Amino acid sequence: MSDAYVGLIVLEIDGVEYDVKRFEETVNTNRKTIKTMNRTGRSRGHAKGVVDYTISCSVAIPKRGEPNWVSMVDAKISLEPQDGGGKRETFTGVFLQTMGSKYDVDGEAVRDLTLGALDRYEE
Repeated sequence: MSDAYVGLIVLEIDGVEYDVKRFEETVNTNRKTIKTMNRTGRSRGHAKGVVDYTISCSVAIPKRGEPNWVSMVDAKISLEPQDGGGKRETFTGVFLQTMGSKYDVDGEAVRDLTLGALDRYEE
């Protein structure tokens, strides 16, 4: 019997679905190594940091109805597997950091977005 894995995802921003080509999530815990002088010559612990979330995605540019990405503040992004398996992931407090556009002869036009999020949870 083979294992089943999550394949395609559905990207939803404030309740509206968007066609996404690529989606990457980075979690940075910002934990720091505490270096002290001791006989072992090694660090002996770490300090807690403030967690931040960065999202990088490429979204196909629609002919009509493209949101004003620059004004995106405090948005909610939800990801769920298209086949219904797996858990739904939700990011809240989402805001735009950078935006770029990419046009290719062999592909469709896309917006490359770098987003920040204040929280992430699974439903």
